[in-house]
Parts: sequence; C-alpha cells; structure tokens
Amino acid sequence: MDLSTSLPIMIHLETVVQQDGESTQHIFDEPGQLVQVGRSLYIRYKETSEDDGTPVPVTMKLEADGDVKLTRGAKEGNQRLQLHFSRNTRVIARYQTPYGVIPIETVTPRVDIRIKEQPVSGEIYIEYQLFGGNDHLGDYQLRLVFTA
Repeated sequence: MDLSTSLPIMIHLETVVQQDGESTQHIFDEPGQLVQVGRSLYIRYKETSEDDGTPVPVTMKLEADGDVKLTRGAKEGNQRLQLHFSRNTRVIARYQTPYGVIPIETVTPRVDIRIKEQPVSGEIYIEYQLFGGNDHLGDYQLRLVFTA
C-alpha cells in the first residue's frame, strides 16, 4: 500500500457520549485524506461544527504501537483538543480554550484498529473515559470507518 501521497477517502464517524446519566450520539459523514508518514497512518478531515456549521480540522494519527492520537482544531485557533489513546493507560491531554489550557486525562480500555489494503479501507473503534482532575467527565465511544 503506497500512501506516501494523500489518498482521498470517505469517512463515517459515530460518537456516543454518556455524561450524567444522559447519552447522546453524533454522526458525521465527511470526505477526508489518508496518508502514511514513516510507520504512522494519518486520517485527516474537516468535521462540521454542530454549533455554528463551521469546518473544524481533525487529524487522527494511528501509530505503529497501536496508540491513537486525535487532534481537533487548528494550531493557530483558540480552541484545540489533543487526546492520546493508549490501551489501559491514563494519559494526560490538553484542551486549549479561549480561556487557557485545561488539563484533562483519558483512560482507554479498548482500542481496535483494522486496516485493509485491497480496497483501502479501515475501522477504528475506541472506548475511553475522560477526566478533569479527579472528576469523571464522561464515557465515550468513537467509531470511524473509512473507504477509498
């Protein structure tokens, strides 16, 4: 699979958020790009904000060791979320807001990644918990399916 140049893909993303006994689901279907740099695969796309309809850049980095890094928002923007998912590990993350950086942490009991070469497609499934200090902010399920 030669992914040294960007390959156009279609992305189907489903997230389920459970907070304070409430469950919400978000579904996005967006065009994106898949590229390989070294031993890592990058999935890039723009998610349409449910708040105001503006495009928000998202990058998902699939590392060779099975970890996943998710960045939502632009470097130069005033709101940027960086999460690191490593199976059964508590990882400190950063949430850049207009009011400053908020430290948050992820605990990821499940990360499943399946990639097929012919035709190029894949599925990433992540279950994680989000913490702010000692406060449990919610339980999350993320399922991203892509096809070339």
